[in-house]
Amino acid sequence: MAPTLVMGGSQLSAYGWSGDHPFGLDRHGAFEQAMAKFDFGDAIRFESAPPAGTKELQRFHSRDYLEFARRRCEEDQGFLDGGDTPARSGLFEAACHVAGAALHATDAIMQGRVSNAFLPIGGLHHAGREHAAGFCVLNDIGVVIETLRSVHAVRRIAYVDIDVHHGDGVYYAYEEDPLLFFADIHEDGRWQYPGTGSESERGRGPALGSKINLCLQPGDGDSHFLAAFEKVEAHVRECAPEFILLQCGADGLQGDPLGRLNYSAGAHAHAAQSLCALARSACRGRILAMGGGGYSRRNLASAWTAVVRNLVEGRF
Repeated sequence: MAPTLVMGGSQLSAYGWSGDHPFGLDRHGAFEQAMAKFDFGDAIRFESAPPAGTKELQRFHSRDYLEFARRRCEEDQGFLDGGDTPARSGLFEAACHVAGAALHATDAIMQGRVSNAFLPIGGLHHAGREHAAGFCVLNDIGVVIETLRSVHAVRRIAYVDIDVHHGDGVYYAYEEDPLLFFADIHEDGRWQYPGTGSESERGRGPALGSKINLCLQPGDGDSHFLAAFEKVEAHVRECAPEFILLQCGADGLQGDPLGRLNYSAGAHAHAAQSLCALARSACRGRILAMGGGGYSRRNLASAWTAVVRNLVEGRF
């Protein structure tokens, strides 16, 4: 049985901001410290990866945006968007390492070197093809989707997002794509950034019905999540994917400073366990999980280690 791959390295730790910014540079370290308490033996392989190159990034992002983001970060001032994502020296290079780690994990899964994979600093789901947003400089998810299609000839892809925030950068990039099956459980956009993801948003044109958005209300907890996830399971099962992507932001856990949902880490364990079972039956176990948000270090550590444990137990 092939191992589970966990991406790491100092390059991932470099994505974020110093001071009291919610997306701090210590998030990866909090996950690593939690993982060190477990003995997975040879069931886990830890690897690092080189940064994604311009050619790879342009599978999703425009050349003009990449040049803008690189230049603004070199200037070490201002924002990459309307005020949520500060530019700083080294940030663009760190974002390229996140995308590179996602591509490395994808290749390892497709080559059969590993059963599945987890990328703790990744799942940057707000960035669009031509803009940054919500702490997300590059959309590693979009780069992976385009790479699965152009390099690995994978067409039917299921994307599941359980971050407290709607995955708008993914949804709108593929709103009219009937073979990108999208399922997103998030806090209702009436109360939460980015204000999108209503349940009426189900895709457009030929993709109508290939997308589901499931809105929870402030204070909702595990029971509400589990009820919504039954719909996610049915959606993924029906679409018969060739590859599954899971964005498992931990900001839906109780006490997160930017979220108002009340999950426990059991929600993330259930999502990973369920999707591993679906992946085994549909696509030879091919699933890549990405950390996403989560701004309580204790919460992200417990949620992400729960995901890793279930990836290990759910190997194909």
